[in-house]
Amino acid sequence: MKSSAKNDFVMPIAVLTIICLVITALLALTNSATEPVITKAAAERAEAARTEIIPEAEGFELMEVDGLPSTVKEAYSTTNDCGYIFMLETMGYGGEMDLILGMDNDGEIIAVKTLAHSETKGMGSKTAEEPFRSQFTGKDESLEGVSAISGATISSKAYLGAVADAFAAFNLVTGVE
Repeated sequence: MKSSAKNDFVMPIAVLTIICLVITALLALTNSATEPVITKAAAERAEAARTEIIPEAEGFELMEVDGLPSTVKEAYSTTNDCGYIFMLETMGYGGEMDLILGMDNDGEIIAVKTLAHSETKGMGSKTAEEPFRSQFTGKDESLEGVSAISGATISSKAYLGAVADAFAAFNLVTGVE
């Protein structure tokens, strides 16, 4: 068989290019078909997390507030005026930690929960477990009596810092100086 530049180089490149274009088109089609479903599911999970933190809330309204601390990604007020929700994001030892914190109108923590983290199993991951997270319930801005986890200082201090930033956000949204 006679070798030619067309058979040896052009045809394989053309075939691979066509394959890549077809696969790219199929991936784009799949993405456009699943994006609304994924977005809706994420919104439902977020609403369920907010309701878990403040069960007596009838609904939640996203607040547009300038000057929130960098760890506070979103702030919500309850539609029946029973508290606030703060979506927090901080960097622990293992990476990003996503938290949700509920606070009543008096500035006391109702509950705090870790939504996602990549902390070291058995060490930094303890920030997502009991008894660490339950020590925040009922605490005010002083966070008196809250302690870090021995051996997971970076993760627990990042968690504490995010919680402290939630109080700064609370003061902003309620107008407390």
